[in-house]
Amino acid sequence: MISASFWTAILMAALTVDAYAQAADPAPLGKMVNLGGYRLHLYCTGKGRQTVVLSPGGGDFSIAWYLVQQRLESSARICSYDRAGSAWSDAGPQPMTMRQEANEVERALRISGEKGPYILVGHSIGGLVMMTFAEGYPDETAGIVLVDTPSPDSTLGYWGKLVRVRDLAKRTIPPVHTMETGSPIPIADAEREQAMKFKSRKIGAPFDRLPPEIQKLQLWAQTLPPKVGLTEETDYTPEEFEFLYELEDFGHPFGNKPLVVMIGMVDHASHEEKITAKRAERTLSTNSKVIEVEDSGHAIPLEDPSAVVGAIRETMEAVLHHAPLKQ
Repeated sequence: MISASFWTAILMAALTVDAYAQAADPAPLGKMVNLGGYRLHLYCTGKGRQTVVLSPGGGDFSIAWYLVQQRLESSARICSYDRAGSAWSDAGPQPMTMRQEANEVERALRISGEKGPYILVGHSIGGLVMMTFAEGYPDETAGIVLVDTPSPDSTLGYWGKLVRVRDLAKRTIPPVHTMETGSPIPIADAEREQAMKFKSRKIGAPFDRLPPEIQKLQLWAQTLPPKVGLTEETDYTPEEFEFLYELEDFGHPFGNKPLVVMIGMVDHASHEEKITAKRAERTLSTNSKVIEVEDSGHAIPLEDPSAVVGAIRETMEAVLHHAPLKQ
């Protein structure tokens, strides 16, 4: 006969394993949307006549939008997300282009029943993703807020070199893939180990501005091992920068849809060339304005979330009343 103490030990072991699993892999803030063999984490809160979509910067997660999302959910529907392969989202089809990401966000919103057209808000590289969304889905785009988004003509660090990224463009951007046509590239052990060496195991600025419970989620997300391999051959950033550069040169490609361009001046105060390039993004629409945030660097959603909330509300008002933005 099996003793009661045996079953107690088994139960305690199961609870210990379950507790460890929860600690290692916390429940997602939002829901997991099935896109056909992989899931995207979509976190939507609040109620309102308009829906705002928040795209994170490169290397960031939906968590980076937490302060902005909390301030807006009383007046609008707010949706943030984790791009495929990061935080709670599964690894998706590759190559992971901005065009691929925009398509995945559009499908996740549609499948979830979120109502467009949307106010698109992107921080840093996320701004370029939202520009790509606006170009690909104009009927689902009501307005745009670019939060310290790099110019497609920027000189940036790219695969260990400081270059004007679009100058390296020489290929055609691939079409949107499914898991059948572009399955994730397995990551080699050596590549994973190398990537883990650069992952911070503590919360630093500006993420220390998040509430303690959200800082724990940020720490979990930023220390996850990479889910897919990435090579220069599968990276189409130069081609996408070139595409968006040509789009800016097209002449108001977003018509008169409200567009706000935000610049964090702390990081750019001594780089007039960068400021000029960012200001030029206002030419994407005939109804646009530039907001220079004097007390913030690049991470405006965390360093000055109120400024971002104000810009989004301005855009929402202009969309709602079919009015020009206040200058």
